[in-house]
Amino acid sequence: MDTNTAAADPRRYRMREKFLDLGEDFTVEDEAGRPAFRVDGKVLTLRKTFVLEDLDGNPLATIRKPLVALRDTVVVERPGRPPATLKRVWLSIRPKFHVEIPDGDLEVEGNILAHEYTIRRGRETVARISKGWFKVRESYGIEVGPGEDAPLMIAVAVALESFDHGE
Repeated sequence: MDTNTAAADPRRYRMREKFLDLGEDFTVEDEAGRPAFRVDGKVLTLRKTFVLEDLDGNPLATIRKPLVALRDTVVVERPGRPPATLKRVWLSIRPKFHVEIPDGDLEVEGNILAHEYTIRRGRETVARISKGWFKVRESYGIEVGPGEDAPLMIAVAVALESFDHGE
């Protein structure tokens, strides 16, 4: 199955960091444990940058914080597509983020301590992120809804992780 396109059925991925790899690189696996994507943590950059790649090393998204931003912001740049901008919403009781994208903004709500998030477009849940689905330390489950852009949802999960660690 091509993991880079929208699918008719929900898909689950597991993102697990490998702390011993230089630059915080890690692999995103499908629910069967097969590699689906790679995340390359760039070391020699002015700002924390991650590149989501397919298994052939082609970049699908670059995730980085702007050098100057008025509030917590992460930009997701995708080849041939307008960027997505993830911003923390400060006037909210629960942790909340807004993702600005041309084809319909997303809202992300969750529990930072439990690492549980729901991503919605309007009232529709389009993806869920959960640290509790796997017993492996520093693992995250990402369930992407039918017809949704899996690389974008995985990039949002990487961006949320950067907020969690205050990077």
